[in-house]
Amino acid sequence: MRDTASKTLLQVHQQGQQIRRTHAMALDIDQDLSRGEKLLGDLGGLFSKKWKPKKNGAIRGPMLTRDDSFIRKGSHMEQRHKLGLSDRPRRSNARQFLSEPTSELEKVEVHRIVEKAKQDDGLSDLSDILTELKGMAIDMGTEIEGQTKDLGHAEKDFDELNYRVKGANTRTRRLLGR
Repeated sequence: MRDTASKTLLQVHQQGQQIRRTHAMALDIDQDLSRGEKLLGDLGGLFSKKWKPKKNGAIRGPMLTRDDSFIRKGSHMEQRHKLGLSDRPRRSNARQFLSEPTSELEKVEVHRIVEKAKQDDGLSDLSDILTELKGMAIDMGTEIEGQTKDLGHAEKDFDELNYRVKGANTRTRRLLGR
């Protein structure tokens, strides 16, 4: 379970990075579109009215205010270790006794103590794993929440770019129709 949760957490994080990279590309598209709009405004000859593109708002790009502590934690191997992907030494369940039991009653008692210790260790391991999984689930929820906000900001920028491209296409069709 830990391995699957760790892989899922890494994939969710990589997905968030891809969303931010894609949104950052909107800034490049905005610059190229602005140059194209300027050229289209200058075209049309002496008798044509200068065209000015319509803009609803500025393209802001990805928001950088969110604390992305996952990235700042260090190298990829450190992240894998913190996520429990690297091999960890397991606790030893063996118990050492000072002397060998002599009677059957002592042997039964020692066996009961050893079994109880194994159960305690097993429950402790299970508790540790569940605590790790809870932390990973919280991290995934936080990452997905941030991605939802990022997608909302990206959608606004993409809508603005789409609106401006449609306007530039209309201007181009008018110029080609002359």
